[in-house]
Amino acid sequence: MSDPSKKDGSTLPAEPAPKLARRGFLGKAGGLMVAAGTLAAGSVAEAAVKPKAALEPAPSAVVAAKDGIEPFFGTHQGGIVTPQQDYTYLAVFDLQTEKRAEVIALLQRWTDAANKMTRGQNAGPLGNSDGVTGSDPDSSANNVNDIAPGDSGEALGLQPSRLTITFGFGPGLFERNGVDRYGLAQRRPAALVDLPKFNGDQLVPEKTGGDICIQACANDAQVAFHAVRQLARLAYGAAGIKWVQTGFQSAPKDGSTGRNLMGFKDGTNNPSTTKPELMNQFVWAGDEGPAWMKNGTYTVVRRIRITLEHWDRMQLSFQEQVVGRHKYSGAPLGKAHEFDPVDLAAQDKDGNSVIPDNSHVRLSNPGSNDGEQILRRGYSYNDGANFYVERWPPWRQEVEYDAGLLFIAHQRDPRTGFIRINEKLSKIDIMNQFITHVGSGIFASPPGAAEGSYIGAALFEGLPA
Repeated sequence: MSDPSKKDGSTLPAEPAPKLARRGFLGKAGGLMVAAGTLAAGSVAEAAVKPKAALEPAPSAVVAAKDGIEPFFGTHQGGIVTPQQDYTYLAVFDLQTEKRAEVIALLQRWTDAANKMTRGQNAGPLGNSDGVTGSDPDSSANNVNDIAPGDSGEALGLQPSRLTITFGFGPGLFERNGVDRYGLAQRRPAALVDLPKFNGDQLVPEKTGGDICIQACANDAQVAFHAVRQLARLAYGAAGIKWVQTGFQSAPKDGSTGRNLMGFKDGTNNPSTTKPELMNQFVWAGDEGPAWMKNGTYTVVRRIRITLEHWDRMQLSFQEQVVGRHKYSGAPLGKAHEFDPVDLAAQDKDGNSVIPDNSHVRLSNPGSNDGEQILRRGYSYNDGANFYVERWPPWRQEVEYDAGLLFIAHQRDPRTGFIRINEKLSKIDIMNQFITHVGSGIFASPPGAAEGSYIGAALFEGLPA
């Protein structure tokens, strides 16, 4: 759990508002066309049944920010430096096929479906339950009713909601149990290392590792789940889900930094995603690794449970000492404003560090790590409650929240990024008495796909058929 890192404080740029909801739904609605700027929220179905007087136009920039389209194809994958959406659905798959050609075919299917869904379209043909020829734009023949629909349909009528779908390749794609299943072992990047066991780790195998990671992010939780569900359907016989994790984050409407489940502002000290030079320095892979990874990034995922019951009993002053920031303003200790620079040299009248030596902010700050930075894009999670034994006094044994942080960090090289920073945090950070790392994964997230190609295509170039 590295320093709550900065989300750029600027407002989202206006994007072209989506012109249509998902195609299958519009076809069933008899070709109803609704301008995207007409609705700030709700579905086309709602628009169809409400009187016109009930529809209040919303500024197009608001609609674009919440419901717009994030392009799938491009130099970089979406969902990395994309302004953060409200929800995520992360799924990690293990490959079941032993044939490289079937892995390639799967990535091609996934690319096609991901591009469609980010544009608000269905992943595949729906069929026509009404028996009216041509009422479904995705149906090219009447016999589509004789097979399972190519899309499960729960996102019909919903806007694209800025959906992004991000793919990452785990170590198991290159080698598993010493076996080079697909002839890719020699192409594994040196930076895609197996994460070491950190002090205090209590990793659960059911939430750790995996061959391929897919993260769907959207401003609608159902849209995010729908996206992964369709990709899982397309993977039948070639790959299966190993583990999943949902997440949420709610930024205040005034554009200020959102808070994590500890109640502290989370996102203050990231390298700015609006500055390409910082992204090239800290996030995007360059010429130092294999060519197929250039313009990609390395993604570390950690499921970090927070003992909220323990934390909630701590005095406010102690909470602030643990984090190294004032709780409500977000300012570094000794400062007045959230984005004031962290002063690691500041001392009080007794010669003690204003920001404690074992505080989270100090240990994860670039000033304590030779200037290294990672791009955090984390989400909170809440998976109900379960029976736990606490790690620290009073060592209670009781039913507690299964809630915490889905930590996601992108970096140019995890050896100098997350691994270096977390080695220090895991040993010294006083926050460790409230958190436990229980899930983990590392993935090489390749560059974005070009239209007409597929995600990760360069990895397979030049290999025999």
